[in-house]
Amino acid sequence: MKAVYTELHRSHDPQFFLVRGVVKRTTEQPERADRLLKGLKDGRHQLVEPKIFGQGPRARVHSPEYLSFLSEAWDAWTALGDSGPEMIGNIHPVRHAATYPTHIVGKLGWHTADTAAPIGPGTWAAACAATDVAVTAAQMVMDGEDAVYALCRPPGHHAYRDMAGGFCFLNNSAIAAAHLRQKHERVVILDVDVHHGNGTQGIFYARPDVYTISIHADPVAYYPYVWGYAHERGEGPGLGTNLNIPLPIGTGDDGYMQALDLARKAIESFAPGALVVALGLDASEHDPLKGLAVTTPGFRRIGQAIAKLGLPTVLVQEGGYLSDILGANLTSVLAGFEEAR
Repeated sequence: MKAVYTELHRSHDPQFFLVRGVVKRTTEQPERADRLLKGLKDGRHQLVEPKIFGQGPRARVHSPEYLSFLSEAWDAWTALGDSGPEMIGNIHPVRHAATYPTHIVGKLGWHTADTAAPIGPGTWAAACAATDVAVTAAQMVMDGEDAVYALCRPPGHHAYRDMAGGFCFLNNSAIAAAHLRQKHERVVILDVDVHHGNGTQGIFYARPDVYTISIHADPVAYYPYVWGYAHERGEGPGLGTNLNIPLPIGTGDDGYMQALDLARKAIESFAPGALVVALGLDASEHDPLKGLAVTTPGFRRIGQAIAKLGLPTVLVQEGGYLSDILGANLTSVLAGFEEAR
């Protein structure tokens, strides 16, 4: 399996992370990519540079106001004269009878769901590069590759049409799916990250052509807390094309595979032409965010089960944070996929 990657992700190096009132260094660090690259090297995967697709694929998913905000945010922030080293909102309007703000501080609050997506001088460039990685992988699959892995950083599945959150700015998995829709009538996004893919769900919630499925730690006690419950099934034309499978905190390999089998049945019933896997590796028993307890052999089983769906597949990197086993987990899931194909 080929893997798409660019060094341009390094321009995004966030520092701020607020956890239960305590400020810490974020777990979404450039070193994540180094460990994932080690996993690709160990699996002998060929690295491919992304092509530049420009704003078009992003504009299929994100609003014009949001893209404009992200592209201009840092310059507007520094022009304030007394601003901090990262952009972190101090307001988060609920948007009931609200007016879209013109001030950068107001826009920052409007376009961020939480404080876990600090914007720095290189964030926009890195986020755009990540979408090019995802779209390149999708285009390769459209052109005949059976499956391609996209090493996207920053990740994307918490990003809504017009809001950043949870380390995410542009929704790479959603953008890949929208690109695949140019060829395929129906596409599935299967999110195996430990966190619910709330942004992806929100983007496609009223659409019948993209089925969003998320297997994740139960949000009753885990981020994002207010999205990701089993009763959330879509709305309007999209009713029935969203499936959430929340799992008890600490669920291990066997429980995870049972959930994945439920997802398999739903995917087969939908009969898509292509699959996007939002490949979080943070369900690992060794991940610092401690939600589920999947082992390295368990990731191999996950890869095998996904491969058996027999669909053209784009695997887009989402979460998976700094642990000694991060690279090995990537090697394992991709090896499992290749074995079952």
